[in-house]
Amino acid sequence: MSEAVDTWAAENSPRSQTQDIYHLIRADILACRHLPGQKLKISELCDHLKASPGAVREGLSRLAAEGLVVAQAQRGFRVAPISIDELHDLTQVRLDIEGKALRLSIEHGDLEWESRVVATYHRFSKQSLHDHGDPEHMAEGWAEARTEFHQALVSACPSPWLLRLRDLLYAQSERYRRLSVAVAQHDRDVASEHRKLMEAALARNTEVAMKCHKELLTGTTRIVIEAAPLLQKLAGEEPAPEGARTPCPDKPKNV
Repeated sequence: MSEAVDTWAAENSPRSQTQDIYHLIRADILACRHLPGQKLKISELCDHLKASPGAVREGLSRLAAEGLVVAQAQRGFRVAPISIDELHDLTQVRLDIEGKALRLSIEHGDLEWESRVVATYHRFSKQSLHDHGDPEHMAEGWAEARTEFHQALVSACPSPWLLRLRDLLYAQSERYRRLSVAVAQHDRDVASEHRKLMEAALARNTEVAMKCHKELLTGTTRIVIEAAPLLQKLAGEEPAPEGARTPCPDKPKNV
């Protein structure tokens, strides 16, 4: 009985509730439900999440430390704006770090690794890219399956530090990936791109795998850059020069 009470207390402690709030707001930012530059009103978040102001503020402060939220003195919190310069930098560093992890994984991968890659790709290939209830946004099932597939690809890399860095960069890229789905101005055969990457990795054709990996990452970058003027227009502003941060309206529209 005491064990059950302890479990309930732990799950309902203020710390646990704050952790939940942090994850919920973070998920909404990554899913672009809170758009870049959008003001995050604590009162509205409290009502939406059924949470206390203290828990919401602590969650937002943690997100500010991660760079997903910007805290402004006397002005509250906003979703961190996107930056074309940051996206270029993030893409290049991912190509370096994740590319090295992929190369080492292909080199060291065994039969178990091959099985993981095939299984996660199969699950990924069965997912719908777009959310059926909100077609302009990425489906959560697709995002999760994609993450599992890419984790499987590098899972045979023997360097724990390289994998930690790769995971950090992958997480920081998530908002840009999801935004690319919301604002894409042309169709993209993402399934084919991933299939080619899988086939090259399993064939131990490292150079082709690296080329496929680069095309995946730069394709996402290109879509977001092409959409920057559209995001500025929705914000009611003139297009910013490359390198400028791109804000979005306080009342976000579907983009």
